[in-house]
Amino acid sequence: MGKKSTADDVAAAVRHHARLRTWREAEARITAVMSDPEVRRLGEEIRQEETRLGLELRPALQPFKDQYDRAVREGNIDVLTRTCHGKHGRWGRICVLTAGHESVALHWGITVEGQPVAWVGSAPDDD
Repeated sequence: MGKKSTADDVAAAVRHHARLRTWREAEARITAVMSDPEVRRLGEEIRQEETRLGLELRPALQPFKDQYDRAVREGNIDVLTRTCHGKHGRWGRICVLTAGHESVALHWGITVEGQPVAWVGSAPDDD
């Protein structure tokens, strides 16, 4: 194959610049929205409610966490593959319920601090 033409190099550079500019603009807008006092207040309110629900549901759902902890310790792949895929790494939480529960129950699990938490929905980083 021959060397790229100057026109191809210029077109590639323009596309690269446009992508970078789009990302910078998106980050600036997201930062502006997330720094809004009302958005921050609502985020804190949601966090508090998720914590309250997590604590409230703990007596009924603790056996799922115990099962999950045992499976991790013992490397029980069968149990781990049946566990919910609601792993929200960005927010430091993992759902310990059985896969498929979403149509009848909230996600319930633990935070990185080991505290119970309950939440609705999924996130872009669900794996």
